[in-house]
Amino acid sequence: MSLSTMAQDHNEMKNFDPAFAHTVYFWFKDPVNQNNRERFERSLKKFLKNSKYAKTNFIGTPPNATRDVVDGSFTYSLIVTFESAEAQQHYQDEEAHLIFIEECKDLWDKVIVYDSNGINQ
Repeated sequence: MSLSTMAQDHNEMKNFDPAFAHTVYFWFKDPVNQNNRERFERSLKKFLKNSKYAKTNFIGTPPNATRDVVDGSFTYSLIVTFESAEAQQHYQDEEAHLIFIEECKDLWDKVIVYDSNGINQ
């Protein structure tokens, strides 16, 4: 990635919103299937790009954990921030989110969600 591309990406970044965080962990039925992983990533990125409510997002995979307290059993993680719990609820019901679920629900065995309200700093 060139420096100009990185600068452009940086200028387009949204600020993290500390009001509400939505953290999702996905466990795939077949986590080593590269075609499934590509399909999931493509659909998830399309969904997040089209979401009217998600402020920021982070898509991750487990690192090679070196500590016992780190759970690396999931296939993907997603962290999305919102300006409020109400905005997060609208996100749950928006068409882009429902399309993502329909396109990918056959890939996962288990999904766990952790939602958090930000505390005053």
